[in-house]
Amino acid sequence: MGTTKIYIVFYSLHGHVEIMAREIQRGANTIQGVEATLWQVPETLSSSILNKVKANPKADDVPVILPEQLLEADGFLFGFPSRFGVMASQFKAFFDATHELWATQALAGKPAGFFWSTGFYGGGQELAAFTAITQLAHHGMLFVPLGYTFGSGMFEMGEVKGGSSYGAGTFAADGSRQPSELELQQAFYQGKYVSEITKKLKG
Repeated sequence: MGTTKIYIVFYSLHGHVEIMAREIQRGANTIQGVEATLWQVPETLSSSILNKVKANPKADDVPVILPEQLLEADGFLFGFPSRFGVMASQFKAFFDATHELWATQALAGKPAGFFWSTGFYGGGQELAAFTAITQLAHHGMLFVPLGYTFGSGMFEMGEVKGGSSYGAGTFAADGSRQPSELELQQAFYQGKYVSEITKKLKG
């Protein structure tokens, strides 16, 4: 059957999504026969704007992906911060650049999940993923939600926790909050879960 390739493609401005992406990769790589790699989408903001918003430096160990490289993967996890309840424009710009893949439906049938970061409760913990599903639908891709398979962590009410049945998530607040242990556990689980399903579909 060969190696099942999972591409974890993300955009991270202040580091929260990157932290989640690395935990997802750790989870995915625990599945035998799976090779999960990290990719980041191109930045669209100028260096002066990035400095003004105090953006984190880009991860120098994560290459920037080109749309055509999506063809190499068997499954995906796409991660982004939300902007007014939907994915950040940098990630939308990347999806917009996949028009040639769309024209041939080259990604049809490939499974994908989402993970995200929002500032606060009203920032789109479910809406960011829900609205992103349109990107998969137009490509004919298969959305893989977590449902409630994560177990008791889905029902936690004693602490602030991001994520939902759509996928793993975190809250950044004003940027100072970092992903909690429970949020990282859900990210790790999502990496395993989507990888297992992708492997089954490939087989």
